[in-house]
Amino acid sequence: MSQVQLALHYREYGVKELPALLLLHGLFGASGNWQGVVKRLRGEFRLILPDLRNHGRSPHHEVMDYEAMAADVLGLMDHLQLASVSLLGHSMGGKTAMWLALSQPERVRRLVVADIAPVVYPNRFEEIFDGLLKLPLAHLQSRDAADRYLSHSVAERSVRQYLLQNLIRGDSGWSWRFSLPVLQGAMTQLAGFPEAREMSFAGRTLFIYGERSDYLIPAYRGAIETYFPHARLRVLDNAGHWLYAEQPEAFVRIVKGFLN
Repeated sequence: MSQVQLALHYREYGVKELPALLLLHGLFGASGNWQGVVKRLRGEFRLILPDLRNHGRSPHHEVMDYEAMAADVLGLMDHLQLASVSLLGHSMGGKTAMWLALSQPERVRRLVVADIAPVVYPNRFEEIFDGLLKLPLAHLQSRDAADRYLSHSVAERSVRQYLLQNLIRGDSGWSWRFSLPVLQGAMTQLAGFPEAREMSFAGRTLFIYGERSDYLIPAYRGAIETYFPHARLRVLDNAGHWLYAEQPEAFVRIVKGFLN
């Protein structure tokens, strides 16, 4: 793991006596992405929502890989004096959660992975990085103007809104919360998955994937079975990659049924 462990910014909901559930967001995301899920789960779990490194309000660092992100999460667990937790991770956060479960299985009670597999993916984000890097931050007049600029590279409005939640305006003008150069430079690591020979997580594991998503195809099930021999797979109807936002009621119902 990385020698530099970062102190993550996090949000917390629910009393300490409830079972702890950590929610890990995806690439370009932040802890605030989970508000629809939080609304439906608070009262049943102690919910802990970190911003992963180089995202949200957490520190930036040039090292950006799953070993480092998992180490940060472990540091947060230690800070909160949590010997073990259940983990729910989406996309990049799902890979972080998987690596944490594989490398520190005694710290993970149950694992929920949303629309991602422990495999190497092609880089799907070149157009997004191109659009974000071309955005003329120094000359932007408004968030609407940023949306218009970005629409030339990112056609889907929902994806643009997801990205633009990271655009903030300060005294010196517009800037990104995430570390755009570090993320772009780390895409080989983020699209991949760490070497995990002879590692497996024997705990209960659930993979939820969107019916309209191509992130968890049948060809990837062998890797899931190798690393997570007790995994169940559930498809979420009428959902794509951002399944927890597209079908929050059904998503939370599946998660609660598994964790309870």
